[in-house]
Amino acid sequence: MDLGLQDKVYVVTGATRGLGFAAARELAADGARVVVSGRSEESLQAAVAALGGEGRAHGVPADNADPDSAARLIGAAQEVFGRLDGVLISVGGPKAGPVVLAEDETWRSAFESVFLGALRIARAAAAELGEGGVIGFVLSGSVREPISGLGVSNGLRPGLAMAAKSLADELGPRGIRVVGLLPARIDTDRVRELDALSGDAEAARARASAAIPLGRYGTAEEFGRVAAFLLSPAASYLTGVMVPVDGGALRGL
Repeated sequence: MDLGLQDKVYVVTGATRGLGFAAARELAADGARVVVSGRSEESLQAAVAALGGEGRAHGVPADNADPDSAARLIGAAQEVFGRLDGVLISVGGPKAGPVVLAEDETWRSAFESVFLGALRIARAAAAELGEGGVIGFVLSGSVREPISGLGVSNGLRPGLAMAAKSLADELGPRGIRVVGLLPARIDTDRVRELDALSGDAEAARARASAAIPLGRYGTAEEFGRVAAFLLSPAASYLTGVMVPVDGGALRGL
């Protein structure tokens, strides 16, 4: 299938590793050009090189929590590549732990990066996108059901998903789509770190895998391919959807 990504331009945040990088890699592999963000200049340079180098990818040092990041990222797409077709907003997960032990500052910092930072970027993108544009959010399976030990994520992700659903209603008349992805146990550094918190990473992985109908963790590439499709013109009649990428782990409809 031709996804129609050739020479389209996307901003992908948190794209120097993990799910953001996986999505950027699949977009670039199918002909898109990408503006990627990350906190480290060194990691950005490595990501740009892996994505095909300048001309195919451009790196912008940025933190989603920084109020200036949204304008800089959208501006970079226009300045470097001359257009903007969509954004994928990905950010590292908040600090692990139960709700009862999460201090106020933990909630504030997570809200700034996971929630408010994401909405700033979405607003900035919405102001520039035309018909056919798309805004994607990398969320979590915690949108549908809580994940043990991730109290802050469980609190913030469902609210962001509902804001995304509202955006789909608001932007639909302009022909702009809004979609969400709900990853679960994808084999990334973040998930491996969470497994290690149990004290026995291998046992934690085995328990989690046993609860997944496909019996294994997903790969970053599998997530990236779903993200690329949802952002592409091939998914032109999909909006307001929250798509699990979880091997069947979510039990509800």
